[in-house]
Amino acid sequence: MDTEDLGLFGPGSVTWKVHEEPILIVAGLRSLYLQALHPRAMAGVAQNSNYRTDAWGRLVRTATYVATTIYGTTAEAETAGRRLRTRHARMRATDPFTGEEFRVDDPELLRWVHVTEVESFVSTARRAGLALTDDEVDGYYTEQRRSAALVGLDPDDVPGTAAEVADYYRGVRPQLRMTREAAETAVFLTAPPIPWKVGLPARVGLNLGPPRWAYFGIAATALGMLPPWALRLYGGLGLPTTALSADLSARALRLALAAVPRRYREGPLQQAAKERAARLTAA
Repeated sequence: MDTEDLGLFGPGSVTWKVHEEPILIVAGLRSLYLQALHPRAMAGVAQNSNYRTDAWGRLVRTATYVATTIYGTTAEAETAGRRLRTRHARMRATDPFTGEEFRVDDPELLRWVHVTEVESFVSTARRAGLALTDDEVDGYYTEQRRSAALVGLDPDDVPGTAAEVADYYRGVRPQLRMTREAAETAVFLTAPPIPWKVGLPARVGLNLGPPRWAYFGIAATALGMLPPWALRLYGGLGLPTTALSADLSARALRLALAAVPRRYREGPLQQAAKERAARLTAA
């Protein structure tokens, strides 16, 4: 097993450039708001996970998986993908409208989750101020086909450019709708339980300390950065001013996060990948 390779991407990739950005915390939340609008995808999550009782644990596991695929060695990324495929292969769910049972690893559902994630990552980073050319955005989508292969998708069936992503969204939109599960999930995403270690003593039964207000700001930004058609499904107006306000908030948050010392905003997998790249370059 090669423990010194650069993994699926490496320091010269657009993927590393995008995922260097701490603002992607907003992107991750944005993708969850989007994913909830697909009834079957939402049913698959609701019927196979304990996300309401272990929201932060699930978030950590998802973040670790993404970090492993981005910054781990090729062997580490492939092992993570194999474990995910094995877990998904055992899961079934019931369509909330037809009553039909379906596999959670249905390629259509995997494609929806993949596209909403990568589109959220690159569009959020760009709107928050990361300088990316159109060619780099297309390069990111093309590179991320490698991540799609890890979950069991055929890379050729996954959008590889911004134009293909836009076409994909146009094609899938008739399937999307605001369901009771989507509404409940959106409320949960906007106001999840805050871990007690970062909370303050409650007053009048609510924890409204700084962590809660900070999270509200992140959630509001993520919602505001949704595509106009997604905002309308959530009952919003999807006005240009909504997007502008969200962009300004994301830019301010990106500047604030940039002031945090690098050792605090880079995870261990990212740090290890940079050290590994430095060793390989020096060799």
